[in-house]
Amino acid sequence: MSYDNSCKFLAEEYPTDFVRWLLGMETEDINVLKTELFLEPIRADSVTFLQTKNRILHIEFQTEPVSKPPIPFRMGDYSFRLKRKYKCPVTQVVIFLQETTNEIAFTEEYRDETTIHRYRVIRLWEQDSALFLNNRGLLPLAPLTKTDSPTALLNQVAQTVATISDIREQQNITGCLGILAGLRFDKDLIRQFLPEDIMRQSVIYQDIVHKEAFKLVRLMINGRFGEIDSSLMQQIENLSAEQLEALVKVFFSFSNINDLQAYLDTENS
Repeated sequence: MSYDNSCKFLAEEYPTDFVRWLLGMETEDINVLKTELFLEPIRADSVTFLQTKNRILHIEFQTEPVSKPPIPFRMGDYSFRLKRKYKCPVTQVVIFLQETTNEIAFTEEYRDETTIHRYRVIRLWEQDSALFLNNRGLLPLAPLTKTDSPTALLNQVAQTVATISDIREQQNITGCLGILAGLRFDKDLIRQFLPEDIMRQSVIYQDIVHKEAFKLVRLMINGRFGEIDSSLMQQIENLSAEQLEALVKVFFSFSNINDLQAYLDTENS
C-alpha cells in the first residue's frame, strides 16, 4: 500500500501537475476532495479526487490488477456517486504502476446487461519519460516509464531531484521516488542513487514508519488484552512513531489495561 500512498501524496501535493498531465489544462483553481466524504470509501489510500472549476478528476493508482470489487465496477460506482454529489462531469483515470499483461490493465469499461461505463487507463511502462522528468510532481513516477536503459533513467531522476533547493521538498520527493522505484529496481541499486538519510526524513517515509509501528502495537494489545475501547486506541494512534517504539519496549511490563492507560496519560501530559 505504500506505493499507492506515495502516489496519492504526490497527486494531492502537486495537483496542478496531474491536472495538466491527465486533463491537458492549465489551472491553479483545484480543490482536493477528501475521500472521507464518501460512504464506505474503497481503497481510500489509492484514490484521489481533484476538483477543477467545472470537472472532477478521479485518479486511481494500482500496483495489482486484481481487487475486490473489481476495478471496472469500482470506477462505475465512484462515477455515479461523484456525479450525484457534485453535479458535474467526471474524468476517471486508472494508472497502473507496475508492468503486467493482465487484461484488466487493458480494460477501459465496465459492462453488464444494462450499463456501459467507460474510463481511461494509463500504463506507466508505455509512457514517454520526458513529460515526467519536466514536472516535479510527476518526477518520482519517471523511473517506471518507458526506457531502453532503466538504470540510466533512475540516475537521471536522482540527479534532477538533487537539484531541488527546498530541502523539505527534496526530502519528500526523494522519499516517494525511493518507494516507487522499488517497483522496478532492487533496494541496493536504489541506495546507490538516493541518499537514505534524506529518504528517511520525508513525510511519506515517516508516515509508513508510524503506520507499521501502530500496527505492531495494536497486534500486541489485542493479543494480550483483547479488543480495547476505541478512544484508548485513538490515543495510541495519535502517538508519534518514536513514542510507539518506546511503548513497544515497555509494553510487557504492564499488568493490565489500567497500566497502559496510566502510561498514555503520562505521555500525553
